[in-house]
Amino acid sequence: MTKKEFSDLQSGTDVRGTAVGGVNGPVTLTDEAVCCIAKAFCKWYRAKKGEKPRAVAVGHDSRVSAERIGQAFLNGLAACGCGAILTGLSSTPSMFMLLQEDFGADAAVMITASHLPMEKNGLKFFVKEGGLESGDVKEILELAAEETEEKGGENAVSEKSYIEAYAAGLVEKVRKATGKERPLEGKKIVVDAGNGAGGFYAGLVLSPLGADTSGSQFLDPDGTFPNHIPNPENGEAMKSVCAAVLKNRADLGVIFDTDVDRAAVVAPDGKEINRNRLIALISAVLLEEKTGATIVTDSVTSDGLTRFIESRGGVHRRFKRGYKNVINESKRLAEEGIYSPLAIETSGHAALAENYYLDDGAYLVTRLLIALAKKGDLESYIADLPEPEEAAEVRLRFREGADFKAIGAKLLSDVEAAVKKDPALSLPAENFEGVRICFGKENGDGWALVRMSLHEPILPVNMESNSPGGVKKIARTLCRLLAPYGEELGLEKLKNFEI
Repeated sequence: MTKKEFSDLQSGTDVRGTAVGGVNGPVTLTDEAVCCIAKAFCKWYRAKKGEKPRAVAVGHDSRVSAERIGQAFLNGLAACGCGAILTGLSSTPSMFMLLQEDFGADAAVMITASHLPMEKNGLKFFVKEGGLESGDVKEILELAAEETEEKGGENAVSEKSYIEAYAAGLVEKVRKATGKERPLEGKKIVVDAGNGAGGFYAGLVLSPLGADTSGSQFLDPDGTFPNHIPNPENGEAMKSVCAAVLKNRADLGVIFDTDVDRAAVVAPDGKEINRNRLIALISAVLLEEKTGATIVTDSVTSDGLTRFIESRGGVHRRFKRGYKNVINESKRLAEEGIYSPLAIETSGHAALAENYYLDDGAYLVTRLLIALAKKGDLESYIADLPEPEEAAEVRLRFREGADFKAIGAKLLSDVEAAVKKDPALSLPAENFEGVRICFGKENGDGWALVRMSLHEPILPVNMESNSPGGVKKIARTLCRLLAPYGEELGLEKLKNFEI
């Protein structure tokens, strides 16, 4: 494989590619590529630590290509003389947590592509200090391009599951916080794992705490994802778990993504507690415990959320999209002596300072279970959350072959300049991504955020209004602002916008 082909496998802090042929293009995450990446990871680790890892823990979610990818990775480790511990079906957060114990591994890799379609797969890397940064992954892929596939070599390989110990730690946390052995006795909680790796939560966490989990669905791992995409942001997935809550008259619904680093919950009335509502809920729980917290979120959160956090003595800091960006900003604040216990994206990635700043959907839900056990319900925490009258996202695609990064940078600069000249519009005092535009009551009564996608030739546009019909007004103004780029950017979705 070429250096560019390896480079194309990078997606932020992950390696991702097509792992199953005949579905959507050729296989890019080949055995050769995975073997070379494994060797490169060992070389990278040795350069950073001065010695090779004793062993690398290797886990996976339910994807159909997991066994093939895992074997190719083992071949690479064997070529370097690195041992391996196979943990089997695992969650991404558990692969980091096992490094905090005497598990026998100095590094870990999780085979997953999160919520992507079944033909995709990928790799996430961990060392004891945390998940690798994008620069680390870039370096590993550059090293991989210099390697050749080798199937020879020997290494010690053992099998040792960790998910049971991980789940037991969550159970113990709830018991310690509530002072009760079975604090969820009398509560019915349904789990929707979407046939990913999250099915363990019902039997290994909720049941020991006394919850009735009957009515839970799609707990068995199945990498074809026959029921719905395991993704709390997916409309079909959320509709499915909301329906299960109503059907079973549950006190709470829980949904995880494929590798359990994201989650959302559902109230007894079937209303989802997701995105801004989820951020508000966990923020309220933390601010009730200790006021003055700075909550770091991504850039598309609502103005109502800001008012909600401030009403409870907190500070809302909007930052760049990308869960690593949000986490690193919260860490930076903490290093400066600012109390920042939570970094969370609207996607459901939530990292708490008390949990190594690890984005962990199961830990997030466990934290909410403690609040549920103590208070009896969760909705009361967010009863006064100001919610917009209308909200929408439109994703505008750049024309095929366009130099979208260069065009996008100029577009954002021009839009910002145009807003400054328009007396009907304004810019916020602080903004870290794209152009955030404030609209007065007569012009849309809300805001819009125009930004570049992190990885795709797409210009996402988020809009929010406090008045009926406000988002349409905002969309019309944005069409005018973006009109000079109509030849490079498809504006049809914005022009034909209906909410």
